[in-house]
Amino acid sequence: MSFSTIPLTGSKPDQYAQLLEQARALLHGERDRIANAANLSALVYHALPGLNWVGFYFYDGHELVVGPFQGLPACVRIPLDKGVCGAAARTGETQRIEDVHAFPGHIACDSASNSELVVPLVGANGELIGVFDLDSPLHARFSVEDQQGLEAIARAFLESLQ
Repeated sequence: MSFSTIPLTGSKPDQYAQLLEQARALLHGERDRIANAANLSALVYHALPGLNWVGFYFYDGHELVVGPFQGLPACVRIPLDKGVCGAAARTGETQRIEDVHAFPGHIACDSASNSELVVPLVGANGELIGVFDLDSPLHARFSVEDQQGLEAIARAFLESLQ
């Protein structure tokens, strides 16, 4: 199977609709979470501008452990009481942080990161699966529209696991 990204066009909601369609095509018929996380990380990393890290952390019952990603090597383990990823996992709420250096307990895995968006991954039974994490070297990179679009992609990932 050959895959090439299709340039996103139109308004930001239009672009996220196109990206979601590409994501669903990648996920179609595959249930393996590692394979799907790897492909989604690559898709989003290459489709969206201004990112320096896109990936997944999976909950092992104690802490978050790095999964498939695109970008520089990352922190391997993140406690639930630390950083933006830990906050998303702990609260079950997306964290959209304009300046990570002002976030209490921020973990600087990549010193080039200045803003971050982390979507919690919660299964159908309410169990924590992990988080979908995006970092940017730009301050305030992520808008409400970005959050909504990336939450939809995270939902498609979760649906692929069922």
